[in-house]
Amino acid sequence: MPVILGNRYPLLLGILHPMLTVAVIDWHSRYIVSWRLEQTMDIPFVLAAAQSALEQGKPEIWNSDQGSHFTSPQYTTLLKEAGVQISMDGRNRAVDNIFTERFWRTLKYEEVYTKEYANPREARESIRTFIHHYNHERPHQSLGYHTPAEIYLKGMRPEDPIRPQASTEHTYCGKESA
Repeated sequence: MPVILGNRYPLLLGILHPMLTVAVIDWHSRYIVSWRLEQTMDIPFVLAAAQSALEQGKPEIWNSDQGSHFTSPQYTTLLKEAGVQISMDGRNRAVDNIFTERFWRTLKYEEVYTKEYANPREARESIRTFIHHYNHERPHQSLGYHTPAEIYLKGMRPEDPIRPQASTEHTYCGKESA
């Protein structure tokens, strides 16, 4: 299994429901291997996401930012005991973890900002549905129009031809023909 990314991100689901998310993402396929959404900043939800990901496979390298959850002894011990190499981004270097940052943007703009969740349970269910769609139904241009699941679960490569590429032959270019 290639590099795995772990990162946490705050979401505000209305004034009364600030939430924190964590996701473990396979770098090669952009597949969301594991994720959690929690109302507290306590470390157990981060550990649960990491443990769930490790149960699915052991990566060579595990990358994360340098947040307190990811530098805690509980977290680093979990990864060391699993036998993975730990890599941490440079301070204030969001681009080091660009795949995760890009996922957070997608989640916010395509899911969170378009909804008004009544409570954390509703948010969790809606985000679960979105992540399933993201993993299994939403083709990614960077993956040769494959889904992350096709790459991660089926061992495909982005250059494998299973989805027809979009044709530009009849694309409107902004000019009317005479």
